[in-house]
Amino acid sequence: MPTWKSGSNFCGGVFDLEAKQKRVDELNQLTSRPDFWNDADKAQVILKEQASLKAIIDAWEKHRTGLEEARFFLEVSKDEKSEEALQEAAGKVAEVGQGMAQTELAQLLGDPDDRRNAIVSLHPGAGGTEAQDWAEMLLRMYLRWADRRGYRKEILEYQPGEEAGVKSVTFTVEGEYAYGYLKAEAGIHRLVRISPFDANSRRHTSFASVFVYPEVDDTIKVEINEADLRVDTYRSSGAGGQHVNKTDSAVRITHMPTGIVVACQNERSQHKNRAMAMKILRSRLYELEIEKQKEKMETYHKTKKDIAWGSQIRSYVLHPYRMVKDHRTGIEVGNADGVLDGDIDQFIQGYLLQSSESA
Repeated sequence: MPTWKSGSNFCGGVFDLEAKQKRVDELNQLTSRPDFWNDADKAQVILKEQASLKAIIDAWEKHRTGLEEARFFLEVSKDEKSEEALQEAAGKVAEVGQGMAQTELAQLLGDPDDRRNAIVSLHPGAGGTEAQDWAEMLLRMYLRWADRRGYRKEILEYQPGEEAGVKSVTFTVEGEYAYGYLKAEAGIHRLVRISPFDANSRRHTSFASVFVYPEVDDTIKVEINEADLRVDTYRSSGAGGQHVNKTDSAVRITHMPTGIVVACQNERSQHKNRAMAMKILRSRLYELEIEKQKEKMETYHKTKKDIAWGSQIRSYVLHPYRMVKDHRTGIEVGNADGVLDGDIDQFIQGYLLQSSESA
């Protein structure tokens, strides 16, 4: 039976409860000052940090309570030789262990952007209908994953394929650490299967790219010169746009200095679609600037690899066997259907652990 103490090593990491509680106390003093709301943007940042730290402390306190309950059932099973109490203790330990793993995983997300909502764009590679269908399968996978976590998601732009699938799709995922988790999915995804679009039932390999950006809120200032923008309007189509396709309500914005193109067609109002498209553009430009500042990688256009052989981060094989393998971490899963149904946390966790160890 594990014991609880501040700074204990849980799941391979160290959690300093005292340091976090001390920071909460400091923030409590700040929020009680009469001039706290003089700078509203700064106040919101402080409140977010305060809420985040309190949530973490509450989570670990919940784990401690769970361990104490497990210890109680274990003692009862020894004293009364109760098999039922022993099973209760084992179940409680398993539950606490799973909760600890999730809480500690969140501790790996220390970047200020990790807590933000995520904007995700999917694009099929070469291959026409086959690749477009694969991109839609990925869309379904991520939407199912978001449902599993209780995140809110919304499709902002959807360009359907000519026969099936999607030519491109952009959606938001709103929830705590949405970007921190989904950034692990950015890259090229490869599918191997017997194509349902091939009359001869031949095996095909398809590729699709996943791009992930943190959603920028009003606390981050991104200057955009209106003269650098080209704004086009068009009729919405496909999922999310079928109810608004009678007018040119959809908006496409091109940022000419960078070549970044964003679009939104989800709202009935052209004004609302433009506002959302501008929000996506701000997030894209913010991410681009962060990449430059940190020198983690080259700019967006230079880092964009061909959506083809040799550049994939993960392979999904449905024939002649069924397996999903992440090429960055080496993690392999035989339940390909489960993965495509949204069970991708093991890949995300593996990537975050690997990234933290190499940092």
